[in-house]
Amino acid sequence: MTSGGFRFLWLLRRLVVLLGLGLGVLVILLRSGFLQAVLPSVEPGRPLPPTPGDASLSLLPEQRIRGLFSRDGLWLFPKNQCTCENMQSQGGFNFRRAYKDSDLPTVDARRRTEYQHFQRREGLPQPPPLLAQPNLPFGYPVHGLAVMPLHTVPIPGLQFEGPDAPVYEVTLAATLGTLNTLADVSDEVVQGRGEKRLTISTPDRKLLNFVLQHVTYTSASYQHNRVDVVSLESMSAVAKFPVSIRYPVIPKLYDPGPERNLRNLVTIATKTFQRPHKLKVLLQSIRAFYPDLTVIVADDSNQPVKIEDRYVEHYIMPFGKGWFAGRNLAISQATTKYVLWVDDDFLFTPTSKIERLVEVLENTELDVVGGSVQGNVFQFKLFLEQSEGGNCIHRRSGSFQPLDGFPGCVVTSGVANFFLAHTERLQRVGFDPRLQRVAHQEFFIDGLGSLLVGSCPDVVMGHQSRSPATDRELLALEKNYSAYRANTNQQIQFKLALHYFKNHLQCST
Repeated sequence: MTSGGFRFLWLLRRLVVLLGLGLGVLVILLRSGFLQAVLPSVEPGRPLPPTPGDASLSLLPEQRIRGLFSRDGLWLFPKNQCTCENMQSQGGFNFRRAYKDSDLPTVDARRRTEYQHFQRREGLPQPPPLLAQPNLPFGYPVHGLAVMPLHTVPIPGLQFEGPDAPVYEVTLAATLGTLNTLADVSDEVVQGRGEKRLTISTPDRKLLNFVLQHVTYTSASYQHNRVDVVSLESMSAVAKFPVSIRYPVIPKLYDPGPERNLRNLVTIATKTFQRPHKLKVLLQSIRAFYPDLTVIVADDSNQPVKIEDRYVEHYIMPFGKGWFAGRNLAISQATTKYVLWVDDDFLFTPTSKIERLVEVLENTELDVVGGSVQGNVFQFKLFLEQSEGGNCIHRRSGSFQPLDGFPGCVVTSGVANFFLAHTERLQRVGFDPRLQRVAHQEFFIDGLGSLLVGSCPDVVMGHQSRSPATDRELLALEKNYSAYRANTNQQIQFKLALHYFKNHLQCST
């Protein structure tokens, strides 16, 4: 054959190959369009709906599902809206009815605002579980799957993408919970429903994935803050993922009232001892700027002086009960969203703007924000090093970083005794009543990891004169106060021992 003939045959073969490839692409495109037209869109992590006419892919009837995941008459399964059925027979209440119908729109608006603030500070709602993309051979949740004790939760993202096999067998195993599937299939396909080990065996790959996409995890015993590790196995392949067993944080919201005025948001708290004249000046300065704010005074003086102020709550304690015991008493009586802590010898001035501190806490995730005292910007950072025999804590002056959105404010670990705090967080950490005399950083050490602290030095609190009193009686009181103020060597040693045992610390710098 001539070279021209060979060339003609070569061109003919190339043309056939190109026509074949083009036809294949056309078929794929047509098939893709057909599938998109037939199957509805599927969201990531959402089970594939059964195809029309495929009766084998169906879910259990609702009554059967209710029976599987109910306890004490409650269906403990995720749903869009919970209800309190049979309230009367169960001795229940509808809390919403505690309000007049005419008040509910504004109450609900305030409640929604406060709950959104709570969610922002708690990092809620939590992001959906992080799913590992289907790989050889599994898809599964990597992180974020959580269930309440004794409740049931679907396990999202389970999928088998392994090689073809005559019979597919996948086994899931848990330790603290039980496994099940909502798929309505025979016991030959699924073995171990409601047990800690669930095995799926079928020659149908599509059925296998349908069953996997509807597997559930049930917390089997009343445990809290535990993590189960669920394994997913097929032949030699093993994948594991965590399931957190925990209750969500229950909100403690404070109603600021329809006008949302400062009086309904902030309570001022202080502790006083043997200094009635200092306390009197403090209260006068408060009233000059905030005439109707509630002030809570914890007083362990020997002879407390009666306070004539309708907005002051004066609590008398046993003599010399102590610094932190008084702080605990004062904050325990606060019923507003925020507590402003001040010392009894402070002095409110035009720069002591509580509103500024409220603005910061309302718009950030901070739990505590402090100001400065007569130009003294007291800020310190705490660093923790962990070790088996006890941790090491290091205190350094200054701050970590600027506070976003509030120029001049910073994030730190500890501030002066002039600070505004979320009441609920302050009460949660508390003040150790065993610390009777000078103590300050101890509170912030106890709160490390629980309290997010900031500082805005442009909010300035004044301080009363430190000059000795000229009145003989007041001078005697001040001397008596000074004798109780300083820590003795024995009390210092007790404080160090407290850090060692209570806080599991071995040293500090």
